Amino acid sequence: MDAIDIEELTTEPEWRNVFPLINQLRDHLTEETYLAYLDDMREEGYRLFGLFEDGEALAVAGVAIRTNFYNGTHLFVYDLVTRADRRSEGHGTTLMEFLEDWARDNDCESITLESGLWRENAHRFYEDGLDMDRYCYTFKKELDSKAD
Repeated sequence: MDAIDIEELTTEPEWRNVFPLINQLRDHLTEETYLAYLDDMREEGYRLFGLFEDGEALAVAGVAIRTNFYNGTHLFVYDLVTRADRRSEGHGTTLMEFLEDWARDNDCESITLESGLWRENAHRFYEDGLDMDRYCYTFKKELDSKAD
């Protein structure tokens, strides 16, 4: 049986190692922009966890504990991706179950995430596989920079 480990990724070599996975979800990022954003995000409480099989990264999740009026204290999942050629093998479920336990251990009341409207397979995974509820819509407006 293959050895599955989940660990928090805290060093630049670890972050670089999982960039190809993150890039499958966030394909607009270069490794340099990923590392720059990650540095800023970590200052705001973002944490990156990886699921490994025999030392090989198969899934990653980027999360932060947040508090607001409508969710209370919750774990927000910003990024969740399983390597494309290893999907539907239970790795995403295993990682999310780990995060549920981690969230409980950190006094969170719920786990929340956002998913693009076009990601129908992901929605089935969240609703059917993880028993999550579709809760709200997120609205976004791109802003021109002041320099324009």
